Amino acid sequence: MAACHAAFAEAAFAEAALAEAALFSRSMRILHTSDWHLGQHFMGKSRAAEHQALIDWLLEQVAAQAVDAVLIAGDIFDTGAPPSYARALYSQLVARLHAAGVALLLLGGNHDSVSVLDDSRALLACLNTTLIAAVGDAATHVVALPARDGQPGCIVCALPFIRARDVVQSQAGQSAQEKQQALQGAIQATYQQVYVQAQALQAQLQAQTGRMLPIIATGHLTTVGASSNESVREIYVGALEAFPTNAFPAADYIALGHIHKPQKVGGLEHIRYSGSPIALGFDEARQAKQVLLVDLGSPGLEAVTALPVPVFQPMAAVNASLAALPALLQAAAQPGRRERPVWLEVTVQDDDYLKDLAGRVEALLQDLPLELLRIKRQRGAVDAQLVGAGHESLDELTPEQVFARRLAQETLTPELQAALGERYSAVLAQVRAGAEGHAA
Repeated sequence: MAACHAAFAEAAFAEAALAEAALFSRSMRILHTSDWHLGQHFMGKSRAAEHQALIDWLLEQVAAQAVDAVLIAGDIFDTGAPPSYARALYSQLVARLHAAGVALLLLGGNHDSVSVLDDSRALLACLNTTLIAAVGDAATHVVALPARDGQPGCIVCALPFIRARDVVQSQAGQSAQEKQQALQGAIQATYQQVYVQAQALQAQLQAQTGRMLPIIATGHLTTVGASSNESVREIYVGALEAFPTNAFPAADYIALGHIHKPQKVGGLEHIRYSGSPIALGFDEARQAKQVLLVDLGSPGLEAVTALPVPVFQPMAAVNASLAALPALLQAAAQPGRRERPVWLEVTVQDDDYLKDLAGRVEALLQDLPLELLRIKRQRGAVDAQLVGAGHESLDELTPEQVFARRLAQETLTPELQAALGERYSAVLAQVRAGAEGHAA
């Protein structure tokens, strides 16, 4: 009988040990993405079909990869006043993830309007979606993301794009370098305050569940060592060029947005830009777009896996003389492989003095599945010609793009161009701040 009791006790102990091991080994899988720019109007072209295809594909991946939560690290919309179809896509994404039992965390970016995002925050909270549009009290940025079983899976220091006015006040007489240092220090302090709150919640949940939850952090900013591209609008011009990686808190994973090229930062495995899921400019046409699967457990970061995103709308940029163009256009067309015409940008070298350049290039496109959106002359690239239905109007350009194109037409020293750019960015920031304050 004693032997029988001992056997039962041993079995019960083993079962409890296995249950405890399973509890501690439970992992959390997050899909990290950013910079969707819903509503982008690209040279007269809508991206609505691409974003719809992206949402369909993302939901398939969420199911196939058993994703617990989706995190979008800023720039959900392309403008502060997104068109109705962009808002409809946004709502569809929220509703479909909620129906799939998957949590969603949305962070505001520099393209997003705080007031527009905040309009639906309370409603989204009822749909398993957490939205943080702007910087507030440290405690409001600590989010316990649930796994599919409803149990807390990880803790997030959920910080959106940090506007300078949210964390620091300019002092009279400060130099540009002093302003940069003050802003960097304020952002670093903000991260640290939120991280301390996250650690407190981590200790509290560990006492309740016996599990040490991993901590991740988010950000929408440029970091030291990040490789950018033309489609990225600089957000700290004249204020903070890049945030150093050693100023981030000691989180297990740092999910970043703003840079459209996917990359590790400084070669560090746990600090990543997911990049934009679709090419947002011709300079991104050759980039391999992706989203990131992030596996986290009690020990911390377990793995980061890149999921390649299909190309929903092919784009190509070619740069050559008229004589060399035919071969490059044939390669860009790739007959038989495209469901949609390839959106094309052509930069003409050597022959860019010709008056009838647009007509010559269009003649080379006969019977090719290519749609010419822009022609640029090598020596006059700022005077880009838009052809066909791709004519740009002022309402399709951002204020930064209008200013950059006008500035490029002047012969100025790099120092003077930089100074004018800083002054323009400061004025524009004040205008936007006033508009947001009025809207609120």
